[in-house]
Amino acid sequence: MQKNWTQTRTSTFDEAGARKMNEIAKTVFAPIYPVIARNAMAVTGISKGTCLDLGSGPGMLAMAMAREAPQMEIIAFDFSEASGRIGLENFTEAGLGDRIRTEAGDVHAMPFKDASVDLIVSRGSMFFWNDLKSAFSEIYRILAMGGATYIGGGFGNLELRDQVIAEMLERDPTWDCYAKKKAGADSHRRFTEMFREIGCTEFKIIDDETGFWVVVSKTA
Repeated sequence: MQKNWTQTRTSTFDEAGARKMNEIAKTVFAPIYPVIARNAMAVTGISKGTCLDLGSGPGMLAMAMAREAPQMEIIAFDFSEASGRIGLENFTEAGLGDRIRTEAGDVHAMPFKDASVDLIVSRGSMFFWNDLKSAFSEIYRILAMGGATYIGGGFGNLELRDQVIAEMLERDPTWDCYAKKKAGADSHRRFTEMFREIGCTEFKIIDDETGFWVVVSKTA
């Protein structure tokens, strides 16, 4: 079973931990979010409707989506209330307070209506969800007809990956970038089996220089 992020790194989500994450996201990691947002739209072909950022943290990907997709309504969703507060501060500071709303809750039981979200994005949180099958069942439930996901982890491209890793290791030589969380062919097999059980037939795994991403489409 996947380990739960809350069980492994709980301190990250108290106020001090969330502030530290915010500082890193706004500096070292800042260049990756616009690239990931553009990649998400390019892969899915979706730039209108409602976009949900799961495990949004301080809201950097949510803000990138708001800027890159001006016709979308953006929802930043995270279980950490501290991260949500910081996200609101960032949205207001960036002049995006009217474009992004925050929601708090559990990815395994989300407070959204069936078929209500057009694009679901997430960077970094999937690897720490307690139950992938339960989470993706919820994701598939709320995904609108014609909608898609771009969920996983990565840095957008090889240049940014090398840049971010180098800067983080300079800050902290013990830093773990979680780059090896993807398990190669075994991940493909496990996702295929899981989606078959969920009843989802349209999906693909992207495992390349952009990162490791799960793209689920809902057309029937």
